[in-house]
Amino acid sequence: MTISATDVRFDDAQMWVALSDGRMIGVPLAWFPRLLNASTEERQEVEISPFGLHWDALDEDISVEGLLAGRSDQTRPRGKAA
Repeated sequence: MTISATDVRFDDAQMWVALSDGRMIGVPLAWFPRLLNASTEERQEVEISPFGLHWDALDEDISVEGLLAGRSDQTRPRGKAA
């Protein structure tokens, strides 16, 4: 069974993602700095696909698989070597 996002909401500190299996996942916005620093309007410009969430203007992609695994932002800061 493939689980997908059906809705996304925000409060001051959390992103809430409704899933197709009826669960609701809440994750701290601090996990995703681009969303944390985005305006309310920018956060609302989310595209929901079968695999995850995408914000074109913010260059942010979050997979449902990653949320279920408890993964935060996996992007390295630009210009930083590992």
